[in-house]
Amino acid sequence: MNETTARWEDLHLFLSVAREGGLSAAARVTGRSAATLGRRMLSLERSMGRELFVRHERGYELTGEGRDLLVELTEIEARITRLAVRPGSGERRLVKISAGSWTTLLLLDNLDRITGTPADLRLRFVSAETSLNITRRQIAIGIRNARPTDPGLAGQSLSRVEFAPYARAGAPDRWIKVMADTPSARWLDRMTGTDAVCEVTAPRNSLDLALAGKGIALLPTFIGDRQTGLDRAGSTIAELAHERWIVTHQDDRHLPEVRRAIDRLARVLGGR
Repeated sequence: MNETTARWEDLHLFLSVAREGGLSAAARVTGRSAATLGRRMLSLERSMGRELFVRHERGYELTGEGRDLLVELTEIEARITRLAVRPGSGERRLVKISAGSWTTLLLLDNLDRITGTPADLRLRFVSAETSLNITRRQIAIGIRNARPTDPGLAGQSLSRVEFAPYARAGAPDRWIKVMADTPSARWLDRMTGTDAVCEVTAPRNSLDLALAGKGIALLPTFIGDRQTGLDRAGSTIAELAHERWIVTHQDDRHLPEVRRAIDRLARVLGGR
């Protein structure tokens, strides 16, 4: 890494420390350790000949020169973002979102709340039971079952997800089995073996069959409780309860279109 590259990286890290107000919070969004960030900020101050922070127990407070630098870098950041947009383009900015089948179903049912009214976002939903790579920009936002741990990823906690059995009154007392590589599908496999009324490969089809009165479906409560005609056929299953997080790249989360999408997703999914 040459000196110019190192300086640019230090400026980039400075933005995170300045916006987060301290090393620990910045470490969570950059993937760098607090000690590393502290050394890099000290190196940046020395190389620029400016005192950028007042360091105290509550965190890192910007000095006057630090605030000036933050303003300058924010303007540069915004200019770079504008340059990345095609000149003269009136199109709404595309935001790619990845989520599992059930979360995608809920998001599609609340599409207007996410795109805005009138719409100021263009969304592409990538429904997948496996996690797509945010670092390589396969998607901008992922809805995940755990706090992000990869360097460079940032997360926002949502309400927890719980699962329960659902069926119509009078439906056969047998499970509808989902053949997929998910914790809920593996739980069904352990519980039912071959003793199921039907097997499907798409989780959504288990809901369709339950609504048709063909058996019992294992559904997240945020889906099952909204279905007219379906009742809980048992208690929630503790071992299937899990966290839910909005995850994005820390470099992208301040882009206007990504920030709007994150805020609206959190409202739909129960942000904390």
